[in-house]
Amino acid sequence: MEKIIFTPEGEEPVSFYVLEQTRLGGIDYILVTDSEEEDGEALILRDVSAQEEAEAVYEIVTDDEELNAVAAVFENMLDDVKLL
Repeated sequence: MEKIIFTPEGEEPVSFYVLEQTRLGGIDYILVTDSEEEDGEALILRDVSAQEEAEAVYEIVTDDEELNAVAAVFENMLDDVKLL
């Protein structure tokens, strides 16, 4: 499982493990968790960076409609995972 480190402005770095990624409507999304081995907290993140940027910039998906749509895609991709 790939481990990525997020560095929020003015905060300590935070590590997440990428469970899956997808692209919907031209937007990249990743499903991440804070624990590699046990049930952890999962988040769906949206890539909000411009294509020419060297590093991706992600934000947590909070819109209920968008969250439900992307969660359904990830649930189909990962048969043993139930989100929301």
